[in-house]
Amino acid sequence: MDITRPFFDYLSKFIDLSDQEYQQYILPYIKVRRFAKKETITSAEEVENYFNFILRGMVRKYYKKGKEEINTQISFENHIIHSQESFHNRKPSEYFVEAIEPTTMISITYDDLERIYDSSKKMEHLGRLIITYTMVVKDRWQMQLIKHSPRERFIHFVNKNPELLQRVPQKFLASYLNIKPETFSRFKHLVRTVSRTNNPV
Repeated sequence: MDITRPFFDYLSKFIDLSDQEYQQYILPYIKVRRFAKKETITSAEEVENYFNFILRGMVRKYYKKGKEEINTQISFENHIIHSQESFHNRKPSEYFVEAIEPTTMISITYDDLERIYDSSKKMEHLGRLIITYTMVVKDRWQMQLIKHSPRERFIHFVNKNPELLQRVPQKFLASYLNIKPETFSRFKHLVRTVSRTNNPV
């Protein structure tokens, strides 16, 4: 279970999952997929067929508005990313999913996930918990975009994810935070202020 251990640990946050249950009900359906930097994982207009958990790397989800790419999710190790509506409704996706860095992920197909749910009440319950959690996280983020000013969004993001300023292209972060690129550049001086606040001498 070595390479998939982070996924087991992630699932264990939702229910008391034994190694035996994991190996019996989940492990047989896992696919390990690897993607190069900038490689497309899911394209718009195709049905999303994979539920993805990131082992290593970073992935973004975006849609196109004219020539502009609007980022709606940026996820890294130990996070889930896929075109949710397309996956669950079995309709063509409106989103692209793309690797920002060389990425390794655990993926489970829609059909195999249904088989996992059918295998036991506990697995069905686990699936419900994870879907609910991802919906809550999405709604919480949407509320931040509505309630908080661009400056507040920037500071909150840096406090939670300081390393992402080095790993993610600035234009992606600006789009994700719904901040104009030139405003995002001006906010970067706040990083030192946030750092001093969090690490007083």
